Amino acid sequence: MYFENRAQAGQILAAELLEKYRYEDCAVVALTDGAVIVGEQIATALHSILTMLLIENIEIPGEGMSFGGVSQNGAFTYNGMFSAGEIEQYTSEFHGYLEEQKRISFQKLNRLLGDGGLINNDMLRDRVVILVSDGLDSGASLDVAVDFLKPVRIKRLVVASPVATVQSVDKLHMLADELHILSVKDNYLGVDHYYNQNDIPSHEDTIAKINQIVLNWR
Repeated sequence: MYFENRAQAGQILAAELLEKYRYEDCAVVALTDGAVIVGEQIATALHSILTMLLIENIEIPGEGMSFGGVSQNGAFTYNGMFSAGEIEQYTSEFHGYLEEQKRISFQKLNRLLGDGGLINNDMLRDRVVILVSDGLDSGASLDVAVDFLKPVRIKRLVVASPVATVQSVDKLHMLADELHILSVKDNYLGVDHYYNQNDIPSHEDTIAKINQIVLNWR
């Protein structure tokens, strides 16, 4: 399944979610800049808050694989696709590098967030949280997001994405209460491949926009 752009994909997901959640107290949480475009359509349809969870992925040197991610509260979460033995091996082999990358990632997130921040527990508490992606591959960002949400009392965790890999969907069945995935791929070719148009605002512009939405909502 292919989409003209992320907005169109978001409209399809919004139509799926509308009947069940139009009268629920929801919070739409985007995981990437592209996911904000998808999430806007859902938040508009449900008249809900739209915000963004900032995550910096840390890759294993030379392997192009995400070892895990740092969320905006500074917590690091391992990629759940790795076994305990693999995590121990990589941690031992790249300990200095990984610790340095964690520090750099957290500093970068702090610079991007500024004083206000994008998201806090009060915004999500006792709401249906709809985590939105524009394409899920290994699902590493979901591990980070779920860890971020653990201390928060939410009503239900719904994950929505236009496209996802088989592996990430398998993982999601254990992490989420409900899934809305429009297309599941055995051979995932990268998120941009599934959209004819890939016009995404800069990271800084997206964060500024989300900060303004949150400020208005508060």
